[in-house]
Parts: sequence; structure tokens; C-alpha cells
Amino acid sequence: MSWEQTRPEEESRPLRKLGVKLALFLALCALPVIGCIRLVLARDLVLVWLALQAYPVGSLLAFFFYWKDKRSATRGTWRTSESMLHFFEFAGGWPGALIAQQVFRHKTRKVSFQVVFWFIVVVHQLFWAGIALVPGKK
Repeated sequence: MSWEQTRPEEESRPLRKLGVKLALFLALCALPVIGCIRLVLARDLVLVWLALQAYPVGSLLAFFFYWKDKRSATRGTWRTSESMLHFFEFAGGWPGALIAQQVFRHKTRKVSFQVVFWFIVVVHQLFWAGIALVPGKK
């Protein structure tokens, strides 16, 4: 087999990985969406309004600061602090941070960073699980 020929399973491997990552991302976004729907049905619109502001704005800011930090890392210039990245993740920007990690291949191998990042994601998931799944006033 020459270097130009590839096996069909080798061609589908990146697509399969992308599909798994997309499925994980959508699964992680499901609880906040379900929680917001439940809050709308319960007419608790203040928290829905906050979530609808925090997640898109936080995600855009997190994505921007990941891009800026990756660019600074490759240029050897002043870096964005990890605490700043984690701040935007905690403020609702974890979806944008997760996308940025994959797009820029940045901060994906540093275990101490990933532990804090996934802790933040779990905190958000537990919060929304409490709203979406725990019976309350209707």
C-alpha cells in the first residue's frame, strides 16, 4: 500500500472522534437546557435570564482568552493566567472553553488545569441537575 492510499477505517477515525466529542458536548449542554425549560415552565424567569446571559457571554470571553493565551504561548509573549481562564469557565463559559480547548488544542494535556476545569463543569452540571431533576414547586 502506497503512502497515498488509506484504509477506510483510518479515514473514518477522525470523524468518529469528532462525533464522540460532539455527543459529549451536547450531553453536557442538555442539563442546562432542561433546567432552563423547567424554570420557564415554573415562571422563574430571573434565573433563566441570567443563564441566557452568562453562558453565551462567558463562552465567548472564554473562547477569546483561550485563543489569546494560545497565540501568546506560540509567540512567547505575556500569557493569560489560568485563574482568569477558570474564572470565565466558572462564570458560565465552560462550553466555550471546552470548544476552545479542542479547536486550539490548548490546555488539554495539563492535568492540574483539566482537574479544575472538569470540577467547574461538574459544579455546573450538579446545579442544573438540581433544578432539572429534583421535584419542586410547579
